[in-house]
Amino acid sequence: MLHLFFWVAVLFFFTNVFEVDNATYKDTFKFSLFLMPITIATTYVATYKLIPDYLITKQYWRFALYTSYTFIISLYLLFVSIFFSLIYISNFEYTNMNPLTKNILFIMTAVYLIVIVVSAFKLLKLNLKQASKTNALETKILDTQLKLKEQELNYLKMQIHPHFLFNTLNTMYGFALKKADQTPDMILKLSNLLDYLLYQVEKPFVLLSEEIAHIKDYIDLEKMRFNDTLQVNFKIDVASETARIAPMLLLPFVENSFKHGSITDGKLTINIQLIADSNSIDFSIQNSNSENNTSQLGIGLDNIKKRLELLYANQYHLDIKNEDGVFSVQLQLNTGKHD
Repeated sequence: MLHLFFWVAVLFFFTNVFEVDNATYKDTFKFSLFLMPITIATTYVATYKLIPDYLITKQYWRFALYTSYTFIISLYLLFVSIFFSLIYISNFEYTNMNPLTKNILFIMTAVYLIVIVVSAFKLLKLNLKQASKTNALETKILDTQLKLKEQELNYLKMQIHPHFLFNTLNTMYGFALKKADQTPDMILKLSNLLDYLLYQVEKPFVLLSEEIAHIKDYIDLEKMRFNDTLQVNFKIDVASETARIAPMLLLPFVENSFKHGSITDGKLTINIQLIADSNSIDFSIQNSNSENNTSQLGIGLDNIKKRLELLYANQYHLDIKNEDGVFSVQLQLNTGKHD
């Protein structure tokens, strides 16, 4: 129905355009009516064939070739319409012809104006449709990438669980064998760590104070295991109570130092420093390490590197060194975008 109304409007447009003082409305209407099949056919060929099949698909040579064919055929039919005007309407009397029907340039302008206008709207509609499809596709790709990122993060977190639990339970097993008095206290601290591990780790970000509290619990557990052979210096300077961090991001560094650190001169020495405000976190840890011990660069640190890249891409700096009998990690995080 919309098309029908449009072409009726075009018919009356032609009739009013071609009408002059010495031409009857009836004759002008007949001439305009004869132009309609030419105009409709040319327009539909352009909008439903040439533009979508060749122009949109960037087949420019075919588009130019078939457009030329369409133009030549439609031009031929325009000449036929003028001849029709001369024969049927004017009875072979050239002087009786509508003056405007003698002007092929004017007729061409009127017909191709309609073709060009409709084609322009068709092209605009196709571009808008393509833009909508592109946006929908980009959104779908982004959603897929986000889901893949979440799956990878969950996988990395799952790797943390057995790695952490194995070390802690192994320590606890040693105390149980000795029937040590510290065993109940160790179980309590382990319970707190398990709560953090099983529930808090599922959150994207937690308060930095929570991460610090569980680092302290873990250090206390290790102090029970190492007894007098451990020296830990933990310096904390947190200027903001609202500072946030991804859960279990710092704890594996601490665990790594205990697991792979070497006892030198009768002591395993670990120095930890944490400086933070609402926009940044500066974490460093050092442990004594024999020069031939290269095992500290293991699966745990690779895991953390992947998590950092996923969670803090272009927002972190990680420096790991193993030299002069000291293994050190320096991590700087820009946390302003994650508050």
